[in-house]
Amino acid sequence: MSHLLVELCFDSADSHWGENALLSFTGNTAKIHLDQDDSATNQYRAIQMAARKLDTMNLQGVRLSGEWHKEQQWAFAYSFTRARNPVPLEWLDNDDKQELVNRFSALVFTRDLVNATPEDLAPVDLANRVSDWLSGLGGDNVSVRQCVGEDLEKAGWIGIYNVGRGSVRPPVLLELDYNPSGNNQEPVAAALVGKGITFDSGGYSIKSSEGMLDMKCDMGGAATVAGALGLAIMSGLNKRVKLFLCCAENLISGHAYKLGDVLTYKNGVTVEIVNTDAEGRLVLADGLIAAGETGAELTINAATLTGAAVAATGGDYNALFGLDKAAQERFIEQSEQENELVWPLPLEKWHQDKCSSSFADTANSRAQKGGGAGGASNAAGFLSRFVANEGKGWIHVDLAAAYNHSATNLLPAGGSGQGIRGIARALLEA
Repeated sequence: MSHLLVELCFDSADSHWGENALLSFTGNTAKIHLDQDDSATNQYRAIQMAARKLDTMNLQGVRLSGEWHKEQQWAFAYSFTRARNPVPLEWLDNDDKQELVNRFSALVFTRDLVNATPEDLAPVDLANRVSDWLSGLGGDNVSVRQCVGEDLEKAGWIGIYNVGRGSVRPPVLLELDYNPSGNNQEPVAAALVGKGITFDSGGYSIKSSEGMLDMKCDMGGAATVAGALGLAIMSGLNKRVKLFLCCAENLISGHAYKLGDVLTYKNGVTVEIVNTDAEGRLVLADGLIAAGETGAELTINAATLTGAAVAATGGDYNALFGLDKAAQERFIEQSEQENELVWPLPLEKWHQDKCSSSFADTANSRAQKGGGAGGASNAAGFLSRFVANEGKGWIHVDLAAAYNHSATNLLPAGGSGQGIRGIARALLEA
C-alpha cells in the first residue's frame, strides 16, 4: 500500500490547495504550511482543516513524516479519521508513539460506540461492550455488575426503569469497579456516571423525524466516560474508580412511562414527568445516587443532555456545571491541558427550584419547548438534587460537542470523542 507522506513546514507555499489550510504537493509528499506567528491553538486548527481536506482525496494511507510534536500529530489524527472506511494512519516512530496509540484506541472505541446504529446497540449491548473493553484493559482489576429490566424497579433504580420500560429491550444499570489494589476496602477515589440512552424517540413527547435522526448519539455520555476510564487505565491509573452507565431506550408503547407520572427516587425525591423527552436527567439521577453511595470525593457525569447547551456553546465547547467552583476550575484547567474545549455555564443551588411541580418535589423540566430559558442550567439544577455532599467534588459535563451530523471543516461526521482526555486526566490526578 502506498502511503502519502504528510509533513509540517513554516514556509509559504508557491502553489497550494485550499483557502484556510495551505497544502502543497510534491510527488508522494503533502506539506501543511503553518504560520509560525500563529498561536499553538490556531496551528492545531490549521492542521485539523488540512486533515479534513486530505481525507476527501481517497488516499490509500497516510504516514506522518518530518518534525511533528505530540499534539500536532494528535490534531491531525483526530480530524483525519472518519467513521466509515477510515484510512490507515502511521504515527512518527518516536517516544510519543505509544501514548498516541493508547489515546487513539480510546478515541476510536468512543466514536465507534456513538456511531453504532440503534439496532446494533441495545442497552444491554452497550453495557456488555463497555464491560468487555475495560475488562480487556484492566484484567482482574475489573469487576462488573448489571441490574437489568424488572430488577431495576425492585432495586429502586426508578429513573432507568421507567425511561426504559417502553422498549422490549430492557434497560440496565452497569456498575463497573476498577480496583487495581485488589483490596475490597480500598476507598473509591472517583465515580463516573454516563447517560446511555441508546435511542431517544422522545417517548410520548415525541420528537420530529428530523430531531430523531441522530438520536443514536444519545448514549454519548456513557461512551465518553467509558473511553476516559479506558484511556486512564492505559495511562497507568492506580486509583479505584467506579463507573455507572445508565442505559435505556426511550420508546413509545403500552408499557411506556407517561406525562403526569410521579417517580419516587431512592433518596426520597419525587419527580413529576412533564416531558418524556427530558429523560436523560431521569436516568442520571439513579447513577448519581449510586455514585454518592461509593463515598468518592470526585464524581463526574457526562451526558448529551440539552439542546440549550448546544445553543450556548455552538457545539464547539462542552458545557460545564458544578456547585463546587474549586472542583470546576480544576476540571477546566485539566481540560485545557489536554486541549479540550469546555465552558462553564451558570449553576447555583436555587436552580433546583426552576422546574416546579404542584404534585411532586420537582418536575423533570418545564412544560415548554426545550425546557424554556436557561434549560441547561435548570437540567443541571435537577441533577444536583441527587448528588452527595451538597455537590462537593461533583462535575456535570453537558456534551454539546459530542456529535456532528455531517462533517465540518474541522471534524468528520459522527461522534467526536471530545471529553475523554480531560476526564482521563481528572481521574489520574484525583
